[in-house]
Amino acid sequence: MIGPLPDLLAKRAELSPGKTAFEEYATGRTLTYAELDDRAARVAGLMLARGVREGDRVVVLCRNRIAFFELLFAAARIGAILVPLNWRMPPAELDRLLADSSPVLLFHGAEDEATAVALAEPPATIGLDRDYEALVAAAVPAPARPQWQADGIWYLLYTSGTTGRPKGVIYTYRMAVANHLNIGTAIDLRSTDTNLNFLPLFHTAGINLHTLPTLFHGGTVMILPGFDAEAMVALLEAERLDTIFAVPTVYQALLDHPRFAASPLARVRHWGCGGAPLPDRLVARCRSLGIRICNGMGMTETGPTAFLAAPEHAWDRIGSVGRPQLLVSVRIVDARGRDVADGEVGDLLFAGPAITPGYWNDPEATRAAFTEDGWLRSGDLARRDADGFYYVAGRRKEMFISGGENVYPAEVENVLAAHPAVTEAAVVAAADPKWGEVGRAFVQLSAAAVAPGPSELEAFCRSRLAAYKVPRSFVFVPDFPRTAAGKVQKHLLG
Repeated sequence: MIGPLPDLLAKRAELSPGKTAFEEYATGRTLTYAELDDRAARVAGLMLARGVREGDRVVVLCRNRIAFFELLFAAARIGAILVPLNWRMPPAELDRLLADSSPVLLFHGAEDEATAVALAEPPATIGLDRDYEALVAAAVPAPARPQWQADGIWYLLYTSGTTGRPKGVIYTYRMAVANHLNIGTAIDLRSTDTNLNFLPLFHTAGINLHTLPTLFHGGTVMILPGFDAEAMVALLEAERLDTIFAVPTVYQALLDHPRFAASPLARVRHWGCGGAPLPDRLVARCRSLGIRICNGMGMTETGPTAFLAAPEHAWDRIGSVGRPQLLVSVRIVDARGRDVADGEVGDLLFAGPAITPGYWNDPEATRAAFTEDGWLRSGDLARRDADGFYYVAGRRKEMFISGGENVYPAEVENVLAAHPAVTEAAVVAAADPKWGEVGRAFVQLSAAAVAPGPSELEAFCRSRLAAYKVPRSFVFVPDFPRTAAGKVQKHLLG
């Protein structure tokens, strides 16, 4: 168990006052840890002046910028709860999140002002590009809280809603520290590291992979407003980056960039990947450049770091998400809750200090998410090999039964992605009068490739899969609906 914690930003500012905490790529602006701590204290004072009190929710709607983390640490300073909003959502969807979280204050960037204005019942609002700087400069700094209670709520992250209604995942201070240990030990995080922040900040990866752990460790975070392949390649060319975490679609875009392969790629000590299945073909392309992409798996509910492959296994255990990390306990169980044997597929369960205590304002969903003895139900199916390496078979809700046989779409999608003309595939179940269910494959083709027909793709699959796993129909799409993590939203595929 983790006891009360000191104000972690104030402590880091005490230890490394002159070290650069943040740099914004677009503006060149930097903040030292001492400056970041001072600004967080002033923003906390601003929140207090606007009526925010301990336990109140403060929402933020913005792209990646230093100010987001000022708000995050300011909320911690006074015990408020930050709620990052998904700027990809229309006002009607955001209205439901506001109704659920009942915020007292809203911060927004200029790029999202139209959305903020269109909200049905917005709370008091502060524009990050309009009056924020003047208000921060004039604010009276709030004193640091002597201790952060480990189980206190720091922020809420609403799930992306791949199953429908978003739920507010509770993030505690305990989870932040546990995730720091889980990812920090896995990638050998160092105080001399510069990490790139570009994944959306309403998603756990944008906050925790690896930004918060880098800050706790005293490293430097370079911020991009969002994914920009040209900017990332320029940073690689300038040898500015030590660790990178990205989703598969980002790696695909980097590999397609004309200067990426010629960059000094060996300068990056760790390449991490998660958020969506990593196709074997993408691993092979990276291997040809000497890049060891470390495939991992986690959830918003797990802090998120749960699994991560070690660099030495990135090439000889392709498809594996590695082993459970330091503070993560894992079980794979059958329908009766019994542990399965190595090699068997079962339901993946998690436990440990990085696991969320539940969902905001949703006791029913919280109860459903955990077993009676406190293990988190991930909703994923997985297996473990005899050497202790784990493989995710896919989501339980996506598995279907064809002629009495279980079909795991992730396996079929990986085979389709190996076709030279296929960029990505998504397989869903379709009703069939003879077999009960069969696969329907949605396929995105490479723009440079000669388009294959359905019969060619079917033959390609038949040479690599059992007949019952082969999709019976193929639908070609220009792109897929995705979550912020890059996952395909299969429930939106017709």
